[in-house]
Amino acid sequence: MKIVKNAVAGTVESSDIMITIDANEVDEISIDLESSMEKQFGQQIRKVIEETLKNLGVTAAKITAIDKGALDCTIQARTITAAHRGAEKETYDWKEIDSWNA
Repeated sequence: MKIVKNAVAGTVESSDIMITIDANEVDEISIDLESSMEKQFGQQIRKVIEETLKNLGVTAAKITAIDKGALDCTIQARTITAAHRGAEKETYDWKEIDSWNA
């Protein structure tokens, strides 16, 4: 999946995460994370974002994540939504996405 435009999913409300995704000229995923829980959960938040993008086939993207205590499932959902919006895809294969967690 190729990111072609800037897109956002989520909010900065408690227990949520705002994921902003943009195209990256270099073939890498870069993540800028802002979280009050960075010391305890920063590595896990980054891992969930990276694995979700990998499963979607995204290899080049700039991510800005503002975390307010989101659970892994919320981080994954917001990342999926932002990536689909950024790639201008309007359909989801939920069965494929559901199989990631099996």
